[in-house]
Amino acid sequence: MLKPEEILELTIETGYKKTKKSFLSKIILGFIGGAMISLGYLAYIRVISSIAHDFGSFASFIGACVFPIGLIVILLAGGELATGNMMAVFTAFLGKKIKFTDYIKNLLVITFSNFIGAVFVAYVFGHIVGLTSSGIYLEETIAIASAKINATFIQALLSGIGCNWFVGLSLWLCYGSTTDSGKILSTWFPVMTFVAIGFQHSIANIFVIFAAIFENQATILQFINNFIPVFIGNVLGGAIFVGALYFYSYKKH
Repeated sequence: MLKPEEILELTIETGYKKTKKSFLSKIILGFIGGAMISLGYLAYIRVISSIAHDFGSFASFIGACVFPIGLIVILLAGGELATGNMMAVFTAFLGKKIKFTDYIKNLLVITFSNFIGAVFVAYVFGHIVGLTSSGIYLEETIAIASAKINATFIQALLSGIGCNWFVGLSLWLCYGSTTDSGKILSTWFPVMTFVAIGFQHSIANIFVIFAAIFENQATILQFINNFIPVFIGNVLGGAIFVGALYFYSYKKH
């Protein structure tokens, strides 16, 4: 592992490079990011649906173990994810490598392309292929989506903070690892933990709520009412609780 001060400098540089990618590159990599996170969530649903009632909370733990594959693929193979950029690109802003408008522009483009990737997986693999549209898999999808959209604004906001605190830490540890196996483990455990706890991830929520929408079990308005507070919470969790705290702890001023 690199030292924390070295991880900070690498994070600043990584965040800076993310803003300098071409628009087409951001769109493509953002689509991949949204799709990979959604496929990780799809794996979660397929794994736990048949054991949820028998194993209780342990079923959530088993599902949480497979969910991180999405972020692992993004970080090792390539991809852009809004929740990760909330931390990395904001750290570049704190390091005065970019302007705040660059941060906002990057977040908007990546979030949009993540949205397309997540809806694509929900419709093509969830609805058309039928992986979330029938039997116990539909029941689990509806149960998960309902729990998210029934949360109050403050519950969704705080849950979003908790989620991206862990996601930001997974990126921080991944950047600090010098081996592929270390990067995988560094990503896996924080992400597994936030999923097992039940914190809300705005991009993953796009997938599961739209999977319910395609089966007429949720509405666009319910999605919007969930997405806004979770997204704000994700921004605060990544930018403040990871990026800002570590920046002001380890940066030499």
